[in-house]
Amino acid sequence: MQLFKFDENNRTHRILRMGAIVTISLLAFLAVWWIVTILLNNVNFPTPDKVFEALYNLLVYGDRMGGHSLWEYLATSLTTFVEGFFMAMIVAIPLGLLLGYLKPIREFITPWIEVLRPIAPIAWAPIFIISFGSAMGSALVVFVGIVFPLLTNIIFGVQKIDKNWLDASKTLGASQGQIFVKVVLPATVPYILNGMKIGLGIGWMCIVAAEMYKRTGGIGQFLVDAVNNGQMATAFAIIIVIAILGILTTGVAEYVSKVVSRKMGMDA
Repeated sequence: MQLFKFDENNRTHRILRMGAIVTISLLAFLAVWWIVTILLNNVNFPTPDKVFEALYNLLVYGDRMGGHSLWEYLATSLTTFVEGFFMAMIVAIPLGLLLGYLKPIREFITPWIEVLRPIAPIAWAPIFIISFGSAMGSALVVFVGIVFPLLTNIIFGVQKIDKNWLDASKTLGASQGQIFVKVVLPATVPYILNGMKIGLGIGWMCIVAAEMYKRTGGIGQFLVDAVNNGQMATAFAIIIVIAILGILTTGVAEYVSKVVSRKMGMDA
C-alpha cells in the first residue's frame, strides 16, 4: 500500500518531492563530511559545526584580521566578474553569429579558436595581471573562461538552423541582412543562453583562481589569507560562500534560459 502517491502533473507535489530529495541529500552529505573529518582527525579539515560557526561570524563580523566585511570582498569579485562577462558577450555574440553564418570566415578563424580554446584560462593569469594590472588582468581571465563556451555554442546554434527557413526567406525576397536579423539571430538565442550558463560557471572558477594568484581585494584573496593564517574553518566557510554564489548565478541563467525559450516556443 502506498502511503504517498504523487501526481507528476501536480506542480506542488513535484516541488515538495524535489525539496524532500534535496534536504535528505544535503543531510547525508553533512553526515559523510562529519564522519570523514572525525576519521581524519586533522586540524586542516574542520567539522561542519566549526565551519558553520565560522560562516556565521563571517557574515556578521567579516574579516576581523583584515578589517573588511565579507560584502566588500564580494563586491570586488563581482565587479571584476561582471566586467569579464560583458567583455565576453561583446566579443562572442557578434563573432559567433558571423562565424556560424559565413562558412569561409568560419573555416579561416576556426584554427585560431582550436589553438586557444584548450588553454586553461588560469594559465593566462600571470601574463594578464602583470601586463594589465590586478583588476583588469583578473577580468580578462574571466573573459577567456566565458568567451569560448559562449562562442562555440553560438556557432553550433547557427549551424543547426533549419535550412528550409533560410530557403523560404530567400524565396520571399528577404535580403541577407534581413535573414540574419529576422531568422538567424532569433533562432540562436537559446544557444546563446546555454553558452552563457556554461560560461558563468567557468567564470566563477576563473575569478577566484585569478584572485588567489595576485592580491586583488576579492574573495579569492580572502580565501588565501585565511589559509595562510591557519583559519581553516573560515577558509571552508569562504568556499561555501563561493559555491552558493556559483549556484545562484547559474540558477538565474537557467531560469532566464527556460523563460526565454518558452516564450519563443522552443521549450523542450
